[in-house]
Amino acid sequence: MAQYRKLGRTSSQRKALLRSQVTALLNNGKIVTTEARAKEVRKIAEGLIALAVKEKDNYETVTVNAKVAVKDKDGKRVKETVNGKKVTKFETVEKTIRKDNPSRLHARRQMLKVLYPVTQVPKEQAGRKRNTKQVDLAAKLFDEIAPKYANRQGGYTRIVKIGPRRGDAAMEVILELV
Repeated sequence: MAQYRKLGRTSSQRKALLRSQVTALLNNGKIVTTEARAKEVRKIAEGLIALAVKEKDNYETVTVNAKVAVKDKDGKRVKETVNGKKVTKFETVEKTIRKDNPSRLHARRQMLKVLYPVTQVPKEQAGRKRNTKQVDLAAKLFDEIAPKYANRQGGYTRIVKIGPRRGDAAMEVILELV
């Protein structure tokens, strides 16, 4: 007996499908898919959330000095002339950053092994490359999702059946974070 559903695909296609659906679930909070896919996605997503809950407070706060480019009122870098060359003007700023402890860093890398990179596009300028942002899903798992489930012992997702699909009568479900 198999330990997982093959979903009628080759192993590379199956892994890509499951990775993309887990990424969509954690990014959006819910997805609509077939029942068999939802049960496989649920296994992976709950494992990632459990990992995030376990390591959510495992970091130390450190103050560092960073060189930051000086910007004018339009948000463009200020240039100054040094020895006949134009160079960007920098200033030193103190920043506090979170430094992951080794086990949290390992957890973050395990998550990034599964999750695809997500680019968020603002709705008012759809189709433009400007103002797009890379979403850090590992940070979202640690900072937003894990505190929500901190006192919960598993069962982070819910499957709700919504009926058969029109084309092939496969049972469709909504997989959502509780």
